[in-house]
Amino acid sequence: MTGKRYDAVIIGGGHNGLVCAFYLARTGKSVRVLERRHIVGGAAVTEEFHPGFRNSVASYTVSLLQPKVIRDMKLAERGLRIVERPISNFLPQDDGRYLKLGGGLERTQAEFRKFSARDAETLPAYYETLDVVADVLRDLALKSPPNIGDGIGTLIAAAKQGRGLSKLSLAQQRDVLDLFTKSARTFLDSWFESEAVKAAFGFDAVVGNFASPDTPGSAYVLLHHVFGEVNGKKGAWGHAIGGMGAITTAMRAACEEAGVEITTDAAVDQVLVDGDRAVGVRLEGGAELFGKAIVSNVGPRLLYDRLIAEGDLAPEFRRRVKGFKVGSGTFRMNVALSELPRFTSLPEPGEHHQSGIIIAPTLDYMDRAYTDAKQTGMSKAPIVEMLIPSTVDDSLAPPGQHVASLFCQQFAPVLPDGRSWDDAREEGADLIVDTVEKWAPGFKASVIARQIHSPLDLERKFGLAGGDIMHGNMSLDQLWSARPILGNGAYRGPLKGLYMCGAGTHPGGGVTGAPGHNAAREILADGGLWRRITRAA
Repeated sequence: MTGKRYDAVIIGGGHNGLVCAFYLARTGKSVRVLERRHIVGGAAVTEEFHPGFRNSVASYTVSLLQPKVIRDMKLAERGLRIVERPISNFLPQDDGRYLKLGGGLERTQAEFRKFSARDAETLPAYYETLDVVADVLRDLALKSPPNIGDGIGTLIAAAKQGRGLSKLSLAQQRDVLDLFTKSARTFLDSWFESEAVKAAFGFDAVVGNFASPDTPGSAYVLLHHVFGEVNGKKGAWGHAIGGMGAITTAMRAACEEAGVEITTDAAVDQVLVDGDRAVGVRLEGGAELFGKAIVSNVGPRLLYDRLIAEGDLAPEFRRRVKGFKVGSGTFRMNVALSELPRFTSLPEPGEHHQSGIIIAPTLDYMDRAYTDAKQTGMSKAPIVEMLIPSTVDDSLAPPGQHVASLFCQQFAPVLPDGRSWDDAREEGADLIVDTVEKWAPGFKASVIARQIHSPLDLERKFGLAGGDIMHGNMSLDQLWSARPILGNGAYRGPLKGLYMCGAGTHPGGGVTGAPGHNAAREILADGGLWRRITRAA
């Protein structure tokens, strides 16, 4: 075989690919990262989309990034600065009222009392319940799930990771079961009576989830979004100064300092297979590179459907991959604004402009958005989260003007009427702007320019199959040891030498760095004595 050889060749320079590369390279391994686009960072990048206006293009907010990754890669020393939101979210209501979530327990309770005194009194117990279960997830995030088929190694890993659950009381174990299996509505109905309060928490259940809050298992997606932290504060959310690209720019610097070779404009056409082993990659230009480990940072559907020849995978595995569910129902826009939006319920500038502005006043609103999208391809009244990062970062827009991220649900990955999103993207964008206009009159006139990413645009630009920001649904059948496929849930593909390090592996989506961190550990462990013993058992 001709072509340069490395210890590891990583397909995709998204944040998890960079994290994996860093941990491999700092042990002395030779590592090459291949990125299809002109810039590394995957979906965590910052771009100028109109003269003078820059913003995070796809991923748009910070919480789930692992503190260990931040420390090990010295991201803060490399210039990364994350500013916590003063409050988490602001939800305007149909009746002209609003609810603010966050800013401390007492402040949130005061907000809840506007809607329900009972809910305000219930809040501390609810937070405690979520915190206990979230701590279990935090503990598991940087651990590799047991890989079914590894013999005694499976039993040992499962026993170790089960300790956290076994230490919980019976009531707490019931909470875990509820959060992993119930719908968000069923779970929240057992705690709260106010529709506004339930919407404030239920929104997290549909972020990147093409589902209704009535869908069984949606309570877990709610939980997945609360186990992060910002600057040591659990459950907080924040803005990266300079946009999400500031994270991956710092990661790139850490990688290059460790000796990683990074090549952009280098699209991989095929994973090269020799017998039962992945041995290299062929680029679209025909060049070939070889590695002891071939590591995929792209999603499982893209990897197995497009980059590996059909004959190189067992028919049963290929059938299973075809059933791997993708499509997060996400439509993503950035807009340049001449002024801040003035919400009917709270028109003057304030801390709500520095928070997540949620247009989804009730769980019924969220359910209708999903039902509409299932029937027609897009919601008549979509779910919109607006962030205006220029309120805390003046590098993103000219003085007196602003940029806003519009993260929108529910939009079907494939339109049911046979149309392409190429033909419907402007219609979808207009619908979103009109939706915000209803809650903030004058918003439409303030839009100077807009950057549109339909589900198809997200797939083309970032390699997100079905436009899925999570690389695959976060449903119970696609979590932990079963992410992406049971038996290949510990970052190892079905071919020797093939690994996965992206969000399609445990613990899933979001800018976490955990899959990249964990995959590197498994790659380094393979070939060691303990791995050979446990695999042979």
